[in-house]
Amino acid sequence: MIVYQHTTPRFRVLDEPSCQQIFEAALEVLQRTGVLVLNPKAQQILSSAGCRNTDLRFYINPSLVEKAISTAPRNFTIWGQEETKNIHIQAGRVHFGPGPTCTYFIDPLSGERRRSRRGDAALVARVCEGLENLDYVMSLSIFDDVTPTLSPLYEFAEMITATKKPVVAWATEPQILEQIDQVAQVVAGGEVALREKPNFAFFATYESPLRLADGQMGCLLWAAEHQIPVICLGGPTVGLESPPTGASALVLHLAAALAALALVQLHQPAAPMVIGAALGAMDLRTARPAYGSPEMSLYTAAAAELARYLNLPFMGTGGASESKAVDAQASMEVTFQVFLSALSGADLVHDVGFLDCADIGSLELLILADEAIAMTKRILRGIEINPHTMLLDLIEKVGPGSHFLSQPQSVALCKKEIWVPTLADRNAYVAWEKSGAKSFNQRLRDRLLRVLDTVPERWVSQDRQREIEHILEAAERKLIR
Repeated sequence: MIVYQHTTPRFRVLDEPSCQQIFEAALEVLQRTGVLVLNPKAQQILSSAGCRNTDLRFYINPSLVEKAISTAPRNFTIWGQEETKNIHIQAGRVHFGPGPTCTYFIDPLSGERRRSRRGDAALVARVCEGLENLDYVMSLSIFDDVTPTLSPLYEFAEMITATKKPVVAWATEPQILEQIDQVAQVVAGGEVALREKPNFAFFATYESPLRLADGQMGCLLWAAEHQIPVICLGGPTVGLESPPTGASALVLHLAAALAALALVQLHQPAAPMVIGAALGAMDLRTARPAYGSPEMSLYTAAAAELARYLNLPFMGTGGASESKAVDAQASMEVTFQVFLSALSGADLVHDVGFLDCADIGSLELLILADEAIAMTKRILRGIEINPHTMLLDLIEKVGPGSHFLSQPQSVALCKKEIWVPTLADRNAYVAWEKSGAKSFNQRLRDRLLRVLDTVPERWVSQDRQREIEHILEAAERKLIR
């Protein structure tokens, strides 16, 4: 019997015995070394579950972690404003989006590097809305011209009204997350509608090594209580917050991520949750995290392998560069990261659009990455092997020494099988000259301006926009008190 198949390419770093070793080591670290838990509610949850502690250091039993893994759902949905824009978290699907909290932003009109400010998150959302291969939105900025603690709220209000794609929010305090949730309710049409179809996920980080901060854990627990999908992602920076080996970094990452998972699942069993990693190496010359390093892709792919081994959803990192501008270095690093992140099987990939060690947000880099993602998705489709694709009858019909361009069956398959770029130039030199002899960077900028010209500034009604403004004003008044 002939078996026909369609195999998706896969990049594997760890085999199953290695995954098991790292998992067992992470469990040992949690039981023997413990993790710092700074949130009072989280401390109470662990104490009630029988975990011993020394002051703020809690030692987590392996049985609690294993139970948490068994209750965490592998599949769930983050909803967009249109059915076609939903994200379905399930094995075999990779989704790309920007990252948050860039201090600086490349101004799309002047090209200058300036401080991030109000309006930038809306620009990011509109660009993501206009790009086919970016699946969700993060702010790519942290506003410098608002009350600092309220920046996540302002960012979310801009994004959720400027895109119909799912949004990933962040916050450092539960009360800010509660205000973000109020904005989401306005957009969803009420609390009941939001709980049924949450239009955002909450993004938190753990601190390395082995530290769960008060505000971040408080937000994770609040989101889980309110049926908001949660993501918990972290380092360490290898060589700085871990020993300088990939294996030790993976153990520390997994231990911290599983501690957060155990807390969320103890508090709210079956709460949808994604663990994640941004495992970059320390640059030996500067001690800065090296976002564009090969180790970032290698270690994060290994972390994705661990998540797959445990049957847990995973957020990886890709589409970022250490370059200070959108140049050849950025193109090389972004494409390499996007490709390996997708091949690693991550459910979500974030940080698309980062420059300068996650300090600068760039809309043009989003455009570049969209092309790299499109190329990568074509590779992920693999090669379908069956009688309909081998086309023996057509080969027989055309015969030796001819061509297939005149065959309708062959022409009909071209667009499905052969990827066509949006930005990359494939014309002959003479044709390229006649079309303006534009460089790749010029074509990037032209496409960015076209997207901003065609995507509306806001899609919600004026009434809903006014409700959101009232929430922002109320948040400011609470701080003044």
